[in-house]
Amino acid sequence: MHRSQYDTDVTVWSPEGRLYQVEYAMQAVTNGSACLGLRSNTTVVLAGLKRQESKYSSHVEKIFKIDNHVGMGIAGLNADSRPLLKYMRTECLNHKYVFGGNLQIGRMADDVADKHQRCTQSYVRRPYGIGLLIAGVDKKGPRLFETSPNGTAQEWKAIAIGARAQSAKTYLEKHFESFPDLTDDDLVVHALKALGGCVQGDVELTKENVSLSVVSATRNFDALDEDRIAIYLDMVEVAGGADTAMD
Repeated sequence: MHRSQYDTDVTVWSPEGRLYQVEYAMQAVTNGSACLGLRSNTTVVLAGLKRQESKYSSHVEKIFKIDNHVGMGIAGLNADSRPLLKYMRTECLNHKYVFGGNLQIGRMADDVADKHQRCTQSYVRRPYGIGLLIAGVDKKGPRLFETSPNGTAQEWKAIAIGARAQSAKTYLEKHFESFPDLTDDDLVVHALKALGGCVQGDVELTKENVSLSVVSATRNFDALDEDRIAIYLDMVEVAGGADTAMD
């Protein structure tokens, strides 16, 4: 039987026990521009590579503020992130109004994963073709979660998603043991070095195509502007030159 017989509805299983529409949504995340997160004992950093559809268009945003203590990075179909972003912002406001405090990051990630999961069980709508990195600080300290279209939520010390993310994962796996004691600046430099492995050969990291954000217990969610991103890119170049000299 032809595969197309089983990919017209998310509730139709193939003979091999696969849900093709869920797999298509996962592939959309893999095809999206790279986004990564890493955390220390005090801080979480999100970094994303912004795409430009043409030289006449602006770059597509990758990182969004949810509340003062939490934000998210995305990879996949950007339009699919909007209802989830709206949902998380509403949940944060409702929790603050009712309980007078910030919503826990782990609970938020689980709630969003449940919304992903419901789309895999009903024919009413297709799965969300978006992967999220939810980063923030709560009573347990810095937290970093990944949610996927298949309905899973996982907590990480460092993670990368999107196109060519394996290169960033390799870098993060090599250095993650040093992250807990790093300063905010050093953590951002590592994020940019990891992100540099996700760009195509003829593309360089610039202040225009990079998104950066930092959040900690003493620093509300802070989306860095282009001028501050340029400073960190210069720091990466200096660090790279020093590494070459040592070699």
